[in-house]
Parts: sequence; C-alpha cells; structure tokens
Amino acid sequence: MPQRSILHLESVDFVREGRPILTDVGMRVGAGEHWALIGPNGAGKSTLLSLCGAVNHPTRGSVQVLGRTLGRVDIRELRTSIGHVNPRHPLTSALTVRQVVLTGATGSTELVPRWVPDEATQERADELIEMLGLAELGAATWPTMSQGERGRALIARALLPDPPLLLLDEPSTGLDVAAREQFLSTLDELHRARPSLATILVTHHLEELPSSTTHALLIKDGRVHAAGRAQDVLTTGLVSECFDHPIGIEHRAGRWQARALARS
Repeated sequence: MPQRSILHLESVDFVREGRPILTDVGMRVGAGEHWALIGPNGAGKSTLLSLCGAVNHPTRGSVQVLGRTLGRVDIRELRTSIGHVNPRHPLTSALTVRQVVLTGATGSTELVPRWVPDEATQERADELIEMLGLAELGAATWPTMSQGERGRALIARALLPDPPLLLLDEPSTGLDVAAREQFLSTLDELHRARPSLATILVTHHLEELPSSTTHALLIKDGRVHAAGRAQDVLTTGLVSECFDHPIGIEHRAGRWQARALARS
C-alpha cells in the first residue's frame, strides 16, 4: 500500500530580488520517511526547508504540504500541523523544561500571558518529557540547560501538537560528540515510537544523520543533484559531485562517515 503523501514539491522555482535561489526543484515525502537534506553553504537548503514549513511561497511551481497547496490555504493554520526544531530558538526567559514544551501548544516563544493549558495538553507535555529523557531535569531552566538538553526540549515542544511532519534545521549545531550521539539516539527512538511521523533534517555533515534516515536529497546551486533512498544517494560519487570535491563515503552499522580524498 502506498504511503500517504506528506509533502510534494513540483517544478518549484524561488526567486529573491531577481536572483534565482531554487530552480526546478521536485521532492516527494511520504508518511514515515526520514529525509536528509544536504548540500554546500548557499545551495538553497534553508530556502527549501522554508517552503516545506509553509514559511515561504514558491515563485513558480507547486508546493503541497499535508495535502494542501501553498497559496490556496491559510498558512498560519497549516503551520500548526508542522513541527519545527531550530537550535537557534530565540528564547531568553528562564522557562522550565515543561514550560518550554508547553509553548508548543501556542506556537509562541514565551508563555502566553493568562493562558492555561488544559489537562490533556499537560498530560501530553509530561509524556513527551518522559519519552525524550528530560524528566530528570526537574526545575532546570532554559539558561542552565546544555545544548543537547535544549535540543531534546525543542523536539518535545515541536511534537506537542502531534504534527505529522517534523523539520529539523541543523539540530546538532553546538553539540559536542557525546551530546550529538545522545541526540541522534533520541531521534532514532522517536522514529521507532512514531512510525508514521515524517521528518526532514538539514545538515552539512553526514556524521550527524541518525541511523533511521531513509531518504536523502542532495542540493547544489539551487537544483536537486540527486534524491531517493539514502544508500543510493549518499555515495562517494554523488556527494563528491555535489560538493565539487572528492569525498569518500562509508556506511557502517547504519551510520554514514565522510572523509576528504586526494584530488586525482
């Protein structure tokens, strides 16, 4: 049985101030698929993710998110069905883990004044906190959390409305090796716990991909260089072409490794 379509981009162009950022981009994501979006700096990854998240509209072409076409739907309503994890989350207040997670119900950075979550929302927040291994933090506040703890809190926040699509924008930014490995294990556990959840993860580094990654898209100069099953796309040849540099790719025990090769 074919998987339910979560995201479909067809012949998408995006032009900013007369400059083409994306050209003829196509992408289809099904329920339960976990995509890696990889490319050099300036390739168009952030712009593509903004279309997937209903933040921007295409200049030309069609973007369907959760069966609804951008330009024909209230994007504010649509965004409530899309989880977004950004490690540069602009929170500055001393919110507790639970309070950070609860802001996912209102889509706000800070707690909304006089807003009181209902019992079901509070129970779901507590379940997510437990699932993501945050219960032991107790009364720890945002300024005192490690970057890894913040990352897991932001995943719980994004999952609070139970979205079918989760976007992760370079979620390993600022993590040391141990924290990165713990974070990737969290993503693998999340994918197992939520088999229908679709995810798109943007990164520059193949080492930052969880073993549960199923698909990959390489983007170069605003165009799709290759897309499909991760093991078919994340190869020495295709990645080297995408980055204009010889890069050796190895896939061991479900994880990818990259190393620079000497130019021939």
